[in-house]
Amino acid sequence: MGQEIGKWTVMVYLAGDNDLDGAGVGDLKEMKKVGSKNGVNIVAQFDRAGKDKKTKRYFIRQGGALDADVVETLGETNTGDPKVLADFILWGAEMYPAEHYLVVVWNHGAGWDDENIYRVARGIKADVRRRGRSISGTNFGGLSVPFTSMRTVSTRRMRRAVFSTSIEKALTTRAIAFDDDARDFLDNMELKKVFSTVTAKLNRKLDIIGMDACLMNMVEVHYQLKDTAFYCVGSEEVEPGDGWPYDTVLSALAAKPSMSPRDVSSQIVDKYIKSYKASDNVTQSACDFSQAKKTADAVNGLAKALIKGLSTPTVKSALMQARNQVQSYDTADYVDLADLCALLGLNTTNREIKTACAIVIDSLQNNGMVVKSGYKGSAVNNSHGISIYFPIKKISPLYAKLDFVKKTAWGSFLKGYLQSVKRR
Repeated sequence: MGQEIGKWTVMVYLAGDNDLDGAGVGDLKEMKKVGSKNGVNIVAQFDRAGKDKKTKRYFIRQGGALDADVVETLGETNTGDPKVLADFILWGAEMYPAEHYLVVVWNHGAGWDDENIYRVARGIKADVRRRGRSISGTNFGGLSVPFTSMRTVSTRRMRRAVFSTSIEKALTTRAIAFDDDARDFLDNMELKKVFSTVTAKLNRKLDIIGMDACLMNMVEVHYQLKDTAFYCVGSEEVEPGDGWPYDTVLSALAAKPSMSPRDVSSQIVDKYIKSYKASDNVTQSACDFSQAKKTADAVNGLAKALIKGLSTPTVKSALMQARNQVQSYDTADYVDLADLCALLGLNTTNREIKTACAIVIDSLQNNGMVVKSGYKGSAVNNSHGISIYFPIKKISPLYAKLDFVKKTAWGSFLKGYLQSVKRR
């Protein structure tokens, strides 16, 4: 039987059946430093690595043993199954109803791009460091792997930092919620289905979707999910292994549970950035989904202006210069949208393109889509809260499937641009 209606219910979906298993335990312990109180319910579902590790649901209390917080044991689950995530959210809302819901999807992330292969060797564990201490596994080939390298699923980084060339098994294409045991994942199409199903059954939108995962604050991802929540909090860049600082985030919420969803989103950004050093090169931002269509329309206008200008050498030169200088991330094909427009506006003399760039920036700032943006580190100091896909060499065949690409001319612009700069 459910409890009386609280102010907030925070639901954290820990997809830990992979190399992040040890980090999941650490984050649950961070949550326990605060616990459920003052009208704030904290619940979690944790799928641990290995077939012998059962998925458990927790109602997080302050202090004590983690096992004492288990309220339901599900057996082995597949975190990559949309139904498993949907069932968890609906369960959380039924058992711990509240005025506001924050749902956090916790795991690896890859932005919109679900194409590259996520490689993992089952049964081979590296000695992973988290906050200076070993949290899992054994030493693999004498290599001690920084946890930040485990957080990203960039194939380039994963191969270089973790695995040897003898690893032959490629398990699944990459997306956000990876489940090594079930050989499955949640891609962005499925995320939309999950959140659409949940909001239809709840007859309301979620207040905040949290992406405690890498590279997820992209205009393509947000447009895909825009009708399912009011706000989203996530990172343009790869997240370090420690992810969100759940203790400080939840402490702020418990101290003032009357905070609005917009204020909570901003607080998460502040607490996240504060928890890292400048050398970590981190980003985090809160975005307003109600402004996603306005931003998409602005990008559509920019794309059409750029398509018209591609035949002009000065426009092509300005584009190439902007693409060369723009803030990019661990996945080099992801670039900061506002920075791209600022550089284009500066480099071109084309009045239509200049105006279109200003409209895009205005749609992001000035009470636009980006509610709050933060960064720390010189490598990300031109980050403004939301990125966009701008490939250097070729366009992923999956890109055309996204809602954003179907509704805007950005995909057509990318095709034209890459063709125009192609070596003859």
